[in-house]
Amino acid sequence: QVQLVESGGGLVQAGGSLRLSCAASGRAFNSFNGYAMAWFRQAPGKEREFVAVITWSGTSTTYADSVSGRFIISRVNAANTVYLQMNSLKPEDTAVYYCAAGPTQATRERSYATWGRGTQVTVSS
Repeated sequence: QVQLVESGGGLVQAGGSLRLSCAASGRAFNSFNGYAMAWFRQAPGKEREFVAVITWSGTSTTYADSVSGRFIISRVNAANTVYLQMNSLKPEDTAVYYCAAGPTQATRERSYATWGRGTQVTVSS
């Protein structure tokens, strides 16, 4: 079974930065070769929303309009890890951030079958 484990969340002041990591492991992980990796987030009282996605090769990325120009998604396949560098954070970025693995560079939640448990990011004003 493949596991995705997020880390790096925490409390930061508005304007600050955080880097989230998502490490993949498990006996079946090799079956994820070629898969895209994405970040989603869910704020209190709101639905989970797309943040960013990166292809297996790392040559193509897509961002939500709300984070474009501030967040950067990257991956190191040799380390089975995907990252989300978050800069110029705003209070509205406060949410639980989840990573997910899927076969296509999709922005829809239903395109992803494997999810981590999430890491909390809180941005104070």
